Amino acid sequence: MNPTSPTGPADTVATTPAAGAFTTSRATATAARVLRQLRHDPRTIALMILVPCLMLLLLRYVFDASPRTFDNIGASLLGVFPLITMFLVTSIATLRERTSGTLERLLALPLGKADLIAGYALAFGAVAVVQSALATGLAVWLLGLDVTGSPWLLLLVALLDALLGTALGLFVSAFAASEFQAVQFMPAVIFPQLLLCGLFTPRSDMHPVLEAVSDVLPMSYAVNAMNEVLRHTDMTAVFVRDALIVAGCALLVLGLGAATLRRRTV
Repeated sequence: MNPTSPTGPADTVATTPAAGAFTTSRATATAARVLRQLRHDPRTIALMILVPCLMLLLLRYVFDASPRTFDNIGASLLGVFPLITMFLVTSIATLRERTSGTLERLLALPLGKADLIAGYALAFGAVAVVQSALATGLAVWLLGLDVTGSPWLLLLVALLDALLGTALGLFVSAFAASEFQAVQFMPAVIFPQLLLCGLFTPRSDMHPVLEAVSDVLPMSYAVNAMNEVLRHTDMTAVFVRDALIVAGCALLVLGLGAATLRRRTV
């Protein structure tokens, strides 16, 4: 049989995904494996799902005599807490895969870096949905967070923030040689954004240089989107812009994570 004919072996090879090509099936299989591992790690599940809720609960009663203060900053922190927890868990979990040799064995299979990163993003994204839903429901319906807009918009931004934290965690894990180093990236990656995002003071009141820096940090847009929901009854153009920027940053960082992913730690 002619190997170049439409019915020959060449056609069969052409329809088989290449080892480095992205496929949905490989990504979902990776996600399922990560979720099975998480199921046997109750401490990690508690950190991802319960800690943001506990922080919001603590914050509410810190400002027990001034509920309006909780209303002013609670919405912003509803996005900040999931971002921080997902960053920590994802960076450490991915690094553990590499240092244990699991990542090297996986990439020896017909599994590309994009498949692996997408699988991790899907798995931790599924956890982020649960985390964001519980935190938003707790803040709005149990702790009495007073928002002018729809709580569903709060949930959307909280979810985007959690996905951004996942993407940042996957990205920085490539540059850490140990779990301790992964945690050390938090002051470098998260704390500057926390200080410059407008949570403590309006960004317009900052030094012009710091305001310019804050304009390129994704957490600034996450906090701004939360404030839009806090103040406006309808979805505004500013909210849509900010939500798209946060989502775009998450996708960009995921792409960078796939490009910088290493098989193992030297």
